[in-house]
Amino acid sequence: MAVRSQPTARQERLGTELRKMREAAGLTAREAAERVGTTSAQMSHVEAGRAGVSEERLRGMATHYACLDYALIDELVAMAAERDKGWWEEYRGTLAHAALDLAELEYRCRRLRTFQGVYIPGLLQVDNYTRALMAYGVPQPSPRQLEALVAFRMRRREVLDSGSPPAYEAVIHEAALRTLVANRDVARRQLAFILEQSERPGVTVRVVPLDAEGFGGAGTPVLYAYGSVPRLDTVHIDVPHGPILLDAESQLARYRAFLDKALTFSLSAEKSQDFIHTIMRQL
Repeated sequence: MAVRSQPTARQERLGTELRKMREAAGLTAREAAERVGTTSAQMSHVEAGRAGVSEERLRGMATHYACLDYALIDELVAMAAERDKGWWEEYRGTLAHAALDLAELEYRCRRLRTFQGVYIPGLLQVDNYTRALMAYGVPQPSPRQLEALVAFRMRRREVLDSGSPPAYEAVIHEAALRTLVANRDVARRQLAFILEQSERPGVTVRVVPLDAEGFGGAGTPVLYAYGSVPRLDTVHIDVPHGPILLDAESQLARYRAFLDKALTFSLSAEKSQDFIHTIMRQL
């Protein structure tokens, strides 16, 4: 099987889970390769996401690794069998791989939770808000690149329109709602869109007000994507040098706790809607 030069984050995640499974069994890559009838080099490629793996071989690995998490095994088999190319593939070669990986992460998950303290969450942005935000980038994108970035983010929003959309919970700090990334007209349209989306089944928007005493988490933007099984949960974090994907259980637990804590400082969904209406009237 050909070796991939640029595996996707999802392909890498499949390999990572197989490596974790092997290490939990106390086997070296060489020992595991001998047991399943392959080479150490091929095992390395599979665990790095650079090579695919058949259902037969994957289930054979699970048997040799004495893995009893059958739900996880079934999900890994499903991941290995994926052949469909999502809409984000249209942007391969135009946008960064990390952007495509995020779109696929959102598309494949069953639930999304996010906290944003500075900007409106991506799935809740309107086009002119996104355009102003992206235009501020350094280096500044070309007009063609800018329009591709905006179009891509608007396509990402469609995950909430799919036949079986993920449950979506967004906790937004008041600072993000009040910051005029573009102008007052765009800000009003942006807030109206958030209110519109918050009325959808499965979408919850909560606001942390500026006067919430004791809240010190505004500088920690995070997106938590729940996988089809808990072992496949993923955290996405934006940092100045690029996005980071986390999947270690200790890291996942930390960000679940962070999101739970942020929620305790937020207004109820109903009061958050009233709060956003108030901000709109003040613009």
